[in-house]
Amino acid sequence: MPDKGLKRQKLKENLFNKRRLIILNEDTFEETFSLKLTLMNVFVVATLGAIIITFVTTFIIAFTPLREFIPGYSSSKLKKDAMELSLKSDSLSRALKQNEAYIQSIQKVLTGELEYAKFNKDSILAEAEEAPSQVDMSASKQELELRQQVAQEEKNVNSLRSSNKGKSQPPIK
Repeated sequence: MPDKGLKRQKLKENLFNKRRLIILNEDTFEETFSLKLTLMNVFVVATLGAIIITFVTTFIIAFTPLREFIPGYSSSKLKKDAMELSLKSDSLSRALKQNEAYIQSIQKVLTGELEYAKFNKDSILAEAEEAPSQVDMSASKQELELRQQVAQEEKNVNSLRSSNKGKSQPPIK
């Protein structure tokens, strides 16, 4: 135990002992620059410098067009173009399905499989459109609990209102 305390005290002394950094002219041994430092000051300055460099680099990459040079990071123009092409391809595929259904119904009429009087363009288009998927609209357990809690609170508020009807207190909002 005493060794740990001694080591810590020695480390603390080493961190806070003042040292002098001197830059000399080699030819004349004239002192050009002198600075008093401690190891703790050096560590703090080095750490702060690293943090500042990290923040500056992150800022430059995040908020300038430089980020587009990072592999795997797509440009905003590319994202916009991809979205537009996706929407166009979706609308074209929908139009293609409608046209195919229309052509098939015309072929049925021409081959005599379908009577002309029963031919309706709107019914053909309705068949070509896909039915929306079924969505489960039943209440979840959490929703049922919330409904019970709200009903109980409303019941309590209504009972308070009815008991305070003849009194001169302001109504509960």
